[in-house]
Amino acid sequence: MERIKEIRTRVELKEHGLENVHSTDFPGSYDGYDDTWSQEKFEKNFKVEIGRLTADELEFDMIGIDAAIANAFRRILLAEVPTMAIEKVHIYNNTSIIQDEVLAHRLGLIPIKADPRMFEYKQDAEAEPTDTDTIQFELKVKCTRNTHVKDATDPDDLYKNHKVMTSHMKWIPIGNQAQIFKEGEIRPVIDDILIAKLRPGQELDLKLFCVKGIGQDHAKFSPVATASYRLLPEITLLKPVTGKLAHKLKNCFTPGVIEIDNVNGESKARVAHPRKDTCSREVFRHDDLKDLVKLTRVRDHFIFSVESTGILPPEVLVSQAIQVLIAKVREVKRELDVYK
Repeated sequence: MERIKEIRTRVELKEHGLENVHSTDFPGSYDGYDDTWSQEKFEKNFKVEIGRLTADELEFDMIGIDAAIANAFRRILLAEVPTMAIEKVHIYNNTSIIQDEVLAHRLGLIPIKADPRMFEYKQDAEAEPTDTDTIQFELKVKCTRNTHVKDATDPDDLYKNHKVMTSHMKWIPIGNQAQIFKEGEIRPVIDDILIAKLRPGQELDLKLFCVKGIGQDHAKFSPVATASYRLLPEITLLKPVTGKLAHKLKNCFTPGVIEIDNVNGESKARVAHPRKDTCSREVFRHDDLKDLVKLTRVRDHFIFSVESTGILPPEVLVSQAIQVLIAKVREVKRELDVYK
């Protein structure tokens, strides 16, 4: 019975492969276990635990779900949470060495600090921009020579405005946007992103139009730099590991996973922080260690890592992804009800 329970709940890392990777969430797969899904059982087992939260990063544990749901959640974060991004560029003058289409592509990838929940999707791409569906920026920069410097060789000293940065982008309110948004609320996320380099006489004169979109349409709309998950590692020492072997075992893992204790004057290995393990199987390369350690992963315990591009805080992105998933479930339920 214990072996069956382990197969149902753990993925095991072996020297030359993985075991127990198949799904086991089907009723009747194992004698003595009721694997029938129920909302009561799900609510009892499901948990979310916040591990680390900063301005741009969030790490949390999602416990008690199947891999399919975890992956759906990750894909929604990548491709279906909307943001605002530059969609059209009107080029009035571009005498830089960067071609128009390359310049427009570079501009499109600049993350824009604007709450997409305050805007609507633009229904007609050719329609005139309005204050409800478009943000407008102006980029007007001309490079000139610094006449006060003669003997310098550094372009930063020789020229003025020779580096076109995102700080040069000026927000131009449309309609009543100036009353809705405060100064500085709509801007590039980072001010020092290099857009182009100019030399005296070269200039850029552009108008940039941002619209609401999702990463499924183009990667520039994706609100996350990374969104990933991994299973919670478990490391079990099958026998006491002491002496030189203890130090050898420690070196097989990420720093902090294995610690050495001094027990009666002898070094003894201890699993301190298995969560830090990065799925390395280095220990299986050593004949004197590989039979002393068992590596497993908890099948329904996912460690999520979400890094925002800075457009929205990561906790808001997670909340938005949950709302998108709920809307999808409701849509499926509605369609099923139609064919009952």
